[in-house]
Amino acid sequence: MRRGRLSLAGQAFVWQLVVLALLIAVGTMLAVLDARRDHDLAAEMQVRDVAVTVARSPSTLAAVNSPYPSGLLQPTTERIRAATGMDFIVVMATDRTRYTHTNPDLIGKPFVGSIDGALAGQTLTETFTGTLGPSIRAVTPVYDNGRVVALVSAGVTRAKISTQVASQLPLILGVAAMGLALAALSSFLISRRLRRQTHGLAPDELRALYEHHDAVLHSVHEGLVVFGDQAEAAEVVNDQARTLLDLPDGPVLRSDLPVSLQQMSGGVVRDETHVTTDRILLVNQDLVSWEGRDIGTVLTIRDQTELRAVLGELDSVRGFAESLRAQAHEAANRLHTVVTMVELGRPDEAVAFATEELQLSQVLIDRLLAAVGDAALAALLLGKVDQAAERGVSLAISEDTALDSTDPLSAHETVTLAGNLIDNAIDAAAGTVDKRVEVSVCHRDGALWVQVSDSGPGMSAQMFSRAAERGYTTKSDHAGLGLALVHRLVDRHRGTITTTAAPHSAVIVRIPLRETP
Repeated sequence: MRRGRLSLAGQAFVWQLVVLALLIAVGTMLAVLDARRDHDLAAEMQVRDVAVTVARSPSTLAAVNSPYPSGLLQPTTERIRAATGMDFIVVMATDRTRYTHTNPDLIGKPFVGSIDGALAGQTLTETFTGTLGPSIRAVTPVYDNGRVVALVSAGVTRAKISTQVASQLPLILGVAAMGLALAALSSFLISRRLRRQTHGLAPDELRALYEHHDAVLHSVHEGLVVFGDQAEAAEVVNDQARTLLDLPDGPVLRSDLPVSLQQMSGGVVRDETHVTTDRILLVNQDLVSWEGRDIGTVLTIRDQTELRAVLGELDSVRGFAESLRAQAHEAANRLHTVVTMVELGRPDEAVAFATEELQLSQVLIDRLLAAVGDAALAALLLGKVDQAAERGVSLAISEDTALDSTDPLSAHETVTLAGNLIDNAIDAAAGTVDKRVEVSVCHRDGALWVQVSDSGPGMSAQMFSRAAERGYTTKSDHAGLGLALVHRLVDRHRGTITTTAAPHSAVIVRIPLRETP
């Protein structure tokens, strides 16, 4: 595993933690500033109320008008100051001369601050640096029959307000710390989930993995379809799979697959042959697991259409070769018999023996060549007669077999159609007592008809339908790959294929002729 690089989950955790820490820090600063502003507003209201209350007190007016204002006012204002939490309460003359002060040494000295608004009859509030330092203060007039005779100022120093704000800092910082801890925990849980989903990969590794994954999917020559566990929609479908299965663009559901693929088991499948309308496919299926848990299935699909065609032709050639070998062996035996009979001085019997089998074979050859205009089909039928004879099966060509051409099929398609039907019939008849097969190929009622009957038990409708949907590599129940190829060929030419079990087993194919323009 790579070292020195944070995974995507790790980077997400770090960035989330940094952003959340910044947000919490900014929030804490705003909370402190808000607390400071609230205390300032509260202090302004408090100093204003205290100043107005002292100014409107009758005892204040009486003391101001007495010969000794300081002696009367100083004890009273100090008591009020201590009770209200003010840092100073100053009663002064209109010329700024202090009558009271927290510091007795400053009594009789001029007040430092703005008083013009108060002399005009207003109550003003300001932040000013006086003898006790920066403070929030209020100044209000003392009236005597509507005339301003004195002024009252009450104030709280900023240092005291800062102390009050500082007393709330532990609560604010505690809430911030708790928020940061919860943010870190949530980021950790999110990053852990993200790490599981990305398998601990770094962003550049994920990008490279996606690019390679996409390139491989589009370049691989096998079809690839990936389904999640119990999912109906495919998670991955590459271009080759869409081509081989004739799938539409966009999302692909299981129901979009050919019927035989929809009916596949959910386990591991190896080299199973499936036949669609246009192709012969070799399908493998594997289970995908992660950490002991199944997460889906992968279908790999290979096109074997051309390979199967070549193998079919090879089987035909091999069959012809085996037939020629058997005929050569039989001819050698007959020739040896004829020579021996001549040596024994019985030439007439030798001639009769030699010409008897030849006449029978020649009659069949002459009849097929006269009835069947296509040499490939005639050769196939003759070869299948000998092949059936080797297995002890009597293969007969019906009297109604006659056609000038294989239209609408090509010669190759006709050989595929008739050859596979005859092979299946020979397999079915070989296990019976009668061991009989009959073939009929002709044009009738605007269609090409191919009927192959045998003495076998036949197939049920369900088995016959299953063979149409799917190809098998074995010959069990007479449902080999050949019959599936026949179904594919018939569907391509819009024909029909049926089977009967009485009075004898038979497969009947009808291919309509092309309409002439």
